[in-house]
Amino acid sequence: MHRVAIVGGGTGGTVLANRLADELRSEIEAGEVDVRLITADENHVYKPTFLYVPFGKKTVDDAKRPIEELVDRRVTLTIDEVTDVDTERKRLSLAERATELSYDHLVLATGATLEPEAVPGLAEGGHHFYGPDGAEALRDELAAFTEGHLVLSVVGVPHMCPAAPVEFVLMVDDWLRERGLREDVELTYTYPINRAHGLESIADWASDLFEDRDVNLETFFNVDEVDPDAEVVETVEGKELEYDLLVAIPPHRGSDLVTAAGLGEDGWVDVDRHTLEATGAEDVYAIGDTADVPTSKAGSVAHYEAGVVADRIASRVRGTVPTATYDGKTVCFLEAGMDEATFVEFEYGKEPYVREPSKPLHWAKLGYNESYWLTARGLL
Repeated sequence: MHRVAIVGGGTGGTVLANRLADELRSEIEAGEVDVRLITADENHVYKPTFLYVPFGKKTVDDAKRPIEELVDRRVTLTIDEVTDVDTERKRLSLAERATELSYDHLVLATGATLEPEAVPGLAEGGHHFYGPDGAEALRDELAAFTEGHLVLSVVGVPHMCPAAPVEFVLMVDDWLRERGLREDVELTYTYPINRAHGLESIADWASDLFEDRDVNLETFFNVDEVDPDAEVVETVEGKELEYDLLVAIPPHRGSDLVTAAGLGEDGWVDVDRHTLEATGAEDVYAIGDTADVPTSKAGSVAHYEAGVVADRIASRVRGTVPTATYDGKTVCFLEAGMDEATFVEFEYGKEPYVREPSKPLHWAKLGYNESYWLTARGLL
C-alpha cells in the first residue's frame, strides 16, 4: 500500500487531500492507497476573511468551517498534532497517538506562525488583523478611533497575504472618509525596503494611490522596537515615528517541525521551486506558506502547488515519471478601498500587470471569498 501523509489542514493541505482522493479514487477504493490528512485544528480557517473583520464586514466565525465537512470521505482525517518528523525512517510522531505513523509520501503544509514577540514592545503596542483575536481587537479599537495618527507598519517579511497591508490602508482611508473622520486622522504606511511592496508594479500602483489619498509613505523602515507607553516606533535606521494607533504586520516564522527535521531554516522547507520536492529528504514535498519558493505566501499559491503535488504523487503511485511542475502562478484580488478592487496574475520572473480598480472586481473578490469553500473541497 502507498501511504500518503499530509500535515496541515489549511488551504494547501485540504485542497491536496481532496485532489488526491479524486485522482486516486480507484486505487483508494481498492485498498492500494491511503491518503491521510493530519491537522491539529478541527476547523479549517480561511484567513483572508480577517481583513474585513476590523471594518465590521465579516466576523471571525465567517472564516471557519469544520474540516470534516470539507474533506472527501475517502481521506483519512486525523485530528492531532504532529510532534516529530523522521525522514530517514519515514515516520511521524503524534501528540495523542502512542504509535508512530509510517508514510511513503509526505507533504508538509504547516503554514506560517505569527511571532510579534520577536520585536520588543510590538505585542503590547501594536494591533494586527492576521488572526482571529487580533482582528477582533483591532475592530474594537478602530470603532473608537476618531482622531490622531494611524500607522500601518509592515514589520515582518515575508508574510502571509502580501497585498493585505496595502489593502488595509486603502480600505481604512475609505472607511474614515465615509464617517467624516479622515481630516482628523493622519495615515502612514511603512515598508522595510525602498518601495511600498516587494513587487515593483504593485509598489508603483500603491504609491500613486497613497499620494492621491494623502497617505504618508515611509520606506527603508525596519522596525527594531516599539515603545507602547510613549507610542513610538523605533527603527534600525535610527528613525522614530509616533503613533496613536499602530497596525503592524508581525514577523512570521515557519514550523519548528521543519527545523528539527533538518528540512530548512526558520521553519521554511527548502524545495525545488518547480517540483516542490524537499531538497533535504526523499519523498517529501512542501506546499503553501511553508515551502520556501520565490513567490508570494498567498492562498492561490498553495492551491496551484497542491495541484502539482497531487499529480506528481499520483504518477509515483502508478509507477510513471512525474511531469507536472509549478511555474510560480499566483493570482490575487487587491481591494483598492471599500468598494473597488483590482486583480493581478503572475508567475516566476514576471511582474504582474495591475488593472484599473473597479466595482465589478471588488464584487468578484467578495464572490470568490464566498465560494472559497468549494475551492477547499477541490471543486474549483
